[in-house]
Amino acid sequence: MILLVGLAVVASLLGRLGIAKASVIAAVRAVVQLGLVSVILVYALAHMWAACLFTVLMFAIAVHTTANRSGVSTAWMWAAIAMSAGVLPVLLIIFATGCTPLSPASLIPVAGIIIGNIMSGHTLACRRFFADLREGIGIFEAGLAVGLPRCEAIALVTEPSVTESVLPTVDRTATVGLVTLPGAFVGVLLGGGSALQAGAAQALVLIGILAGQAVTVVVAHELVKRAKLLPENLADKLHP
Repeated sequence: MILLVGLAVVASLLGRLGIAKASVIAAVRAVVQLGLVSVILVYALAHMWAACLFTVLMFAIAVHTTANRSGVSTAWMWAAIAMSAGVLPVLLIIFATGCTPLSPASLIPVAGIIIGNIMSGHTLACRRFFADLREGIGIFEAGLAVGLPRCEAIALVTEPSVTESVLPTVDRTATVGLVTLPGAFVGVLLGGGSALQAGAAQALVLIGILAGQAVTVVVAHELVKRAKLLPENLADKLHP
């Protein structure tokens, strides 16, 4: 791990990426956080209530992270609504159908993967929406000038980015096994499962991520159109 961190630092220095210090800090944080989480998981994996509590904690941290990264800290509640719209149906389908047994050992990893990927999808979508709005504020104002409602004027600017936000996940799902062998697949194999079981687990997770991200992006975009999920500086400009 030290050698790998060193490689990242050297690449940053040579390429002037400006992430040498950040890479070291991130690596140290990862080791410390994973160590603490491992201790907590020993207990959580033995008690269902603790697993549920840990899942809620993961979701709360994901909301906090995406709200800060997207610049919508004051609108974190709307970010939570958008993310929960994607997370809850996916987990309900996975566990209610019996496709995966509802136990601490399955809830924590499955929920963690789904929540983490939906968090990333929400962050990327919102950052794209907000960048489009900053660059296309003239289009928004022109829409208002011709009598469009505010939500439709915002949609004029952001609509093209909705599909773009989920295309990476679509491509990743379409090429799994041909380009990459993601974590769930490798994890099942390392845990002693068969290749068939690993493939089934990975397919379930990837399709769940795809569905969850699609729902989250749609809900987030609707909240953006209604000027609910916006950074403060944009909210001031977009409110009539």
